[in-house]
Formats: sequence, C-alpha cells, structure tokens
Amino acid sequence: MTRAPSFKKYGLLGSLYLSQFMPFWFIFQALPVLLRQNGASLEAIGFLPALLIPISFKFLWSPFIDTYGFTRWGHYRFWIICFQSVVAILTVFCSFLNIEIHLPLVLIGLTLIALGSSSQDIAADALALGLLEPEERGVGNAVQGIGGAFGRAIGGGGMLILLGRWGWRTSLLSLAGMMLFALIPLLMHREKIPSCPRPLRLNPQQIAGGLRAYLKIFLEICQRPGMKTWLGILALATAGYNLSATMFRPFLVDIGWLEKDIGWLMGIFGMAMTVLGSLVTGLVISRLGRARSFLIALMLTILGILLQLLPTFGLTQVAVLYTVVGLSFFAVGMTGTTAFTIMMDKSHPEMAGTDYTFQTSVIPLFSIVSAALSGFVARFFGYQGVFLLGTILVAIAAILTLKFPHRLSPGRQGGDLRIE
Repeated sequence: MTRAPSFKKYGLLGSLYLSQFMPFWFIFQALPVLLRQNGASLEAIGFLPALLIPISFKFLWSPFIDTYGFTRWGHYRFWIICFQSVVAILTVFCSFLNIEIHLPLVLIGLTLIALGSSSQDIAADALALGLLEPEERGVGNAVQGIGGAFGRAIGGGGMLILLGRWGWRTSLLSLAGMMLFALIPLLMHREKIPSCPRPLRLNPQQIAGGLRAYLKIFLEICQRPGMKTWLGILALATAGYNLSATMFRPFLVDIGWLEKDIGWLMGIFGMAMTVLGSLVTGLVISRLGRARSFLIALMLTILGILLQLLPTFGLTQVAVLYTVVGLSFFAVGMTGTTAFTIMMDKSHPEMAGTDYTFQTSVIPLFSIVSAALSGFVARFFGYQGVFLLGTILVAIAAILTLKFPHRLSPGRQGGDLRIE
C-alpha cells in the first residue's frame, strides 16, 4: 500500500477506530446501565454482550475480505465504507424503535450492528497493518487506542449523558451521524494494493479441497512459534478484566449512582485515562520492549481490579471511585496498545486481515464468556467474588508473560523482549 505521511496515516487510523468503537461500546456500556435502571436482572445484563458474538467469530469470514473486494475503490477501503454505512443505517432504524415495547427487535438490530462493526474491523486492521512500518507500530497502535478511547467515550459515557437529556431516538440519530462524519478521512485516502492477496479455493467444483484449504489457513496461524502461548495469555487477561468490568457498572447503579454520573466516570474520565495509557505506551514500548510493556500493563490491571474491592467495603466516596476507574482504564490503554502491536508483529502482510483478526477474535470471545459468567458469579459470591476471580485470571496471564517473554515475539527478537 502507499506510504502516506505519518500525520495523515495516524489521523486516518484514529478516525477509523473512533467510528468502529462507538456502536460497540454503546452495546457494552450504555445499554447495561439503561436496562438495569429499568429493573433488568444481573444475569440478563451479563448475557447482553452475547450480542457481540459475531465479533468473536469474525475470523471465519476474514479470508474473504482479504481475497475479494472492489479494488477500484481500494481493496480494504471499499469494505470499510460499505460496512460503516450499513451500521449507520441500522442505527437509524433502531432509533425509531421503543426499547420497552420493541426490545427483541432492538436486540436484533444491535446484533446486526455488531456484525457490521466486526466486519469493518477486519478491513480496518488490515489497512492499518499496510500503512504502518514496523517501527511505527507502537505509535500507530497508540493512535488507534486513542481513537478507540474516544469512540468508547462517545458510545458509552457520551451516550449515557445524551440518553438522559435527549432520549433514545435523538441520541441514536446523533450516533449515526457521527459515524458517517468519521468516514471523511477515509474518503480522502487513496489505497493501492501492491500484490494480489492469497486466493482461496472455494469454487463449487473443488468444494472439498477448498474447505480443507480454508481451514488450513487458521491451523497454520496456530502452529506459528509462540502463537498458542500468546493466545492463551490474551484469553486469560481478557477474561479476568471483563469479568470484573461487566459487574462494576451495575454495582455503581446499586449504590445509587445516576446514569449521567456513571457516564462522566466510566466514559469521559475513563476515556481520558485510556488515552493517557495509550500515549505513554506508544512512547515507551520501543524502549521497554513488547513483553516488558505488556507485563507492566497486566500488573496495573491486577491492581485496578483489586482496588474495585474498596467500594464493596463501603468506601464509595467519589475520590475513591475515580481513583479505581482511573487506574483501571489507564491499564486498558496500555494493555491494548501493547497487545495490538504484538498482533501486528505476528501478522503476515499478504493475509493481514485474517492473521490480525484471528488474534483479535480472542478478545471478544472471552469477553462474552466472562461477561455471561459474571452475573452468576455475582449472584452466588457477590461482587467481591467477581473481582477476586478476575484478579486471579489476570495474575495467571502475568505469570505466563514473565515465564515466556520470547513467545510474545514474532521472530528472533528475544533480546528486545527479554525481561530482566
């Protein structure tokens, strides 16, 4: 692909991940609070992330996005424009539904939005991998993290604030408008593909051979050096964090926090701390190395989850809650930037969407599983049980990272990644 000036490519990446995270985080953060206020049970809220199941299995159709496309518009650029436009249209459709009367239809619409957002993510990640040189990946992923943080702020905390002031319809129409507006940098970008992506043999005459070739793509990814260990670490870290994060929002509702207050805490302030974490990591990752940066991020995540225990013992002062959220979201920014940089290192340019997406799919898959279980853990063991279990899972991920730092490297870069 063409190598654009740094400020242009970073601006493009920021806008892509801003638009991508807005609808996703509305489902993940704003909707649980809205449903809890309407009397939904913790178990029901825990299953709400099941709407994001398409994101977990997006790797299944990522080879098709790598292989096919209307290249006159730019291979991945074409897919991003199509999927983001569809998501905006679906958001407009959901805005005209009543959440109390048409809840099943709203959930179907949100599931389709998740499907479109996950498909857009495949193309966006591949476009990012082609834009960034290896030495730019740390800063590039920091920019992606910042764009994603603003997307989370708008889709999560911002939408909570808007829902309280403007209501359901106007808020969702505004969200759709922002997604279309975020397409402008991409419309100004010109993408060039230097070579044809690896073709898939999936024609009707050779369906058996095509299916074997298709499945072999994912098997080959798992067989790469260090990949299984890396995916296991990523799964544990994701499950541990989301197990606690899913229940922390309804916990705030239970102690009497209003939606606008939660929006400012989890959305606006949380977003700012995530941006800070991403910025810091982007500046230091080349100096500290991938594995060391990831280990530091995991240790901060463990501390952040442990601090969530304080409010369960009655320490619910505003300063305490902002400290808890601040540290947790700073760790999110640091973890995400480092993890996505490692994923890029482990991806091959000829199938960038598939390689990168296969790794990122671990995050939503284990987010959904842990979120679904979090409601049951909270019911039988309380919020304290959820936070302790989350701490244990992230701690195991940190131990594995400390023991196998070289597994986080795509090649012979042990000196860069060794933890001393």
